Amino acid sequence: MSAPELERAQTRASNDSSPPKKQVGGARPLILRLHFYAGILIGPFILIAALSGGLYAMAPTIEKFVYSDYLQTDTTGQIASLNDQIRSAQQYRPDLTVSAVRPSPAAGETTRVLFTDPSLGESERLAVFVDPVLAQPVGELAVYGSSGSLPLRTWISQLHRHLHLGEPGRLYSELAASWMWVVALGGVYLWFRRYRTARNARLLTIDRASTGRSRTLNWHGVVGIWIAVALVFLSATGLTWSTYAGENVSNLRTALSWTTPSVVKTLGDAPPPATGGHEGHDMAPAAAGTLTDTNVGRVDTVLGIARYNGITGPVEVSIPANAETAFTVAQTRQPWVYSNNTIAIDGATQKVTDELWFSDWPLAAKLSAWGIQLHMGLLFGLANQIALTALALALVSVVIRGYIMWWRRRPTRGSDWAVGRAPARGGIRNLSPLSIVALVAVTALVGWFVPLLGISLLAFLLIDVCIAAFKRRVTT
Repeated sequence: MSAPELERAQTRASNDSSPPKKQVGGARPLILRLHFYAGILIGPFILIAALSGGLYAMAPTIEKFVYSDYLQTDTTGQIASLNDQIRSAQQYRPDLTVSAVRPSPAAGETTRVLFTDPSLGESERLAVFVDPVLAQPVGELAVYGSSGSLPLRTWISQLHRHLHLGEPGRLYSELAASWMWVVALGGVYLWFRRYRTARNARLLTIDRASTGRSRTLNWHGVVGIWIAVALVFLSATGLTWSTYAGENVSNLRTALSWTTPSVVKTLGDAPPPATGGHEGHDMAPAAAGTLTDTNVGRVDTVLGIARYNGITGPVEVSIPANAETAFTVAQTRQPWVYSNNTIAIDGATQKVTDELWFSDWPLAAKLSAWGIQLHMGLLFGLANQIALTALALALVSVVIRGYIMWWRRRPTRGSDWAVGRAPARGGIRNLSPLSIVALVAVTALVGWFVPLLGISLLAFLLIDVCIAAFKRRVTT
């Protein structure tokens, strides 16, 4: 062999970091085949979730620029009373009933007066934005949920949640969340196994001397192992919002007393609502309207009581529409604020009727609240949003490189429709009987708790069995 040929052979040997064939025993063949099929078939769902999730992560910052005319004001001076600001908003929208107010959190920012609007969707309210100095409305927008998402963020959230397809569309996001932790942990196992058995393999750094499919595999594995923990976290928190697994999570939290506590709003000694004949029904709207108007005049006093009792920072003050319900003043979610406290106040007597301090929450409820805020990009503000966006881009690169490797495994001869072959079947036969029993039991339990994972896994197995049977029939 000539010197150039010898050098090329040595280069190929150093770049070939695939594990020797004799080391493919144990669980590796089974996990490799599961990782392959999950990546190919669930990859598109994960890709969509990553792209829309990365966009949603930056939405809180984006909406500050898009809606700056609603959120900010240049006027300076003495801030008007909340009473005057709310009444100004009521004159702006006299056809709706006011339900809450979010006072201006800082100089140069507007107050949000929130109205119940039957024409809006579930969890949506109409916000009239009021200049707190002039007590004049500057515009109105629909807001969504407790986070107060404005229309752009709401649109992105619904894209991420259900692709604007309603309840059926939520199956896509639940399927992605159900499988992402399986794919991530399977990838960690395979990459660590490769590091332990292959020649010149690296665990956390890219082998820049590699080329072709080997270089793609390096990027796929290294980036994947760096983001694996974050993917498991996103998968777990995402499942809490899902339809089927989310219900099981809620039931488990209830059984373990891990549910999020809530402040008691009902006033125990309040008079019962009027009932009876036509006269009572005729008078109900007027009475409700009069009470709401009276309660609007109490908002400044109620907020002052809440501040005196330690409810600081940006808050939302609910305005009850009946005599049986207390005012509530709740701290809103803010970056770098790890607790959200709430107080209930009887507007008529100005007495505190209930308090709910975050420090008294069960630990599991605290972790759940922090996890949700971290998932949404709210817990650590802009830093949180940038980290989630970078994570989304890294996940997109891992998925795309997985498909590139699949494409490069395709046969170079034969049909133009040929694709990369799947890893060899028979991985379960390599396991001990005890391991097989444990695997079946764990799979059944996880499949029951995360139904879409169990159903799709069963579908994979049935398809795989049918394909194997078809191939045997063709070859015989």
